[in-house]
Amino acid sequence: MSLWNWAVDTYGRPGVAEAALALQNDHGQNVPLLLWAAFVRTTEPEALSGAAALARTWETTAILPLRGVRRALKAPLPPTPEATREALRAQVKAAELAAERGLLEALETIHPGRAPLVPLREALAAAGHAWDPRLESGDLAALVRALV
Repeated sequence: MSLWNWAVDTYGRPGVAEAALALQNDHGQNVPLLLWAAFVRTTEPEALSGAAALARTWETTAILPLRGVRRALKAPLPPTPEATREALRAQVKAAELAAERGLLEALETIHPGRAPLVPLREALAAAGHAWDPRLESGDLAALVRALV
């Protein structure tokens, strides 16, 4: 199963989206990077630093700008018709999702396989710290619970 297919299936499981978005919104984490870490289960410093650098580039270049536009289009923009605004917002949301898919596909080339011997909590903590060393391991608890 590809990382993308696994991520879509996993993200739809109860509690996963909520926990992942809380990490994104409250702790500045990169959800595709965390999903990749949960999939590949690595704590290899070289793979993690490469993955974090790649995710940072994608986030800065594509994901955050698109997310900003999508969020800005959430509120009415009179005199623009609601249907026009909502249609544009849907297109931007689709582009944001495509950017996240592109990131996941690129991350899969860094470490395509799974190493199930590494516990999920350790893999997520390693990726979360590669992204931001200030992340507390306890901040990942809800995502770990949702993924197991």
